[in-house]
Amino acid sequence: MGLLYSGYVGVFDSGVGGISVLRALTRLMPHESFVYYGDSANAPYGEKSRDQILRRSRDIVDMLLDEGCKAIVIACNTATSAAANTLRADYAHVPIIGVEPALKPATLSPGIKRILVMATPITLRLDKYKQLAARWGAGNEIYEVPCAGLADRIERGDLGARDVVDLLENLVGEYRGKVDAVVFGCTHYPFVADKIRQVLGDIVLFDGADGTARQLERRLADRGMLSYSADPGDVVFLSSKDTDDELQLYRSFYDMP
Repeated sequence: MGLLYSGYVGVFDSGVGGISVLRALTRLMPHESFVYYGDSANAPYGEKSRDQILRRSRDIVDMLLDEGCKAIVIACNTATSAAANTLRADYAHVPIIGVEPALKPATLSPGIKRILVMATPITLRLDKYKQLAARWGAGNEIYEVPCAGLADRIERGDLGARDVVDLLENLVGEYRGKVDAVVFGCTHYPFVADKIRQVLGDIVLFDGADGTARQLERRLADRGMLSYSADPGDVVFLSSKDTDDELQLYRSFYDMP
């Protein structure tokens, strides 16, 4: 392989969800170039085993590094939980940034005591989330909902369809009026934030994308790897489901208001 993306930051997720993180990255660092890889042919990760997720994550990181990426962002809570520590050990020379549920800022926010964490089943089962919840959730009421099927439904697009609201009603409708905030434990979920508020009311929503962007900027700056170009960076979309329709779907999520 040639170095097609030399100097780019590689960003990956199981599908379209990590585009919510990509949007935060490009807002904060508009002069950096990014290549986004969605593993849509193997989505969703949230219902796979840890070993399956680790294998796919390693394969994707290998591909992005072979193409010249200078840093990696794991724009997926599930892959971060399952693979980040192993990948950082295996690729110690490369900045690898993950994303995690924004439980810390939620618990530190005044007036918020009852927090609903929406995440994939495996994210809630793995030690990384359990440690996060133990550290930051002690002073709050934390309700954890494994949202099986939600990321897969978001992957299909057409988010204005009635079945999206129906699915959310089934998953979290019972918490209407019972929680002060929602923490997203999956990068897909910000794309249905308006539908979540439709079900739960006008509550505060937290996701980890901005924190991930700030961490990437710090790590690049520490290593002298930030781009100082005066021109806007490029954004390239790739997918394991390599069709024009899939890549157009990615672009539509990136351009979503």
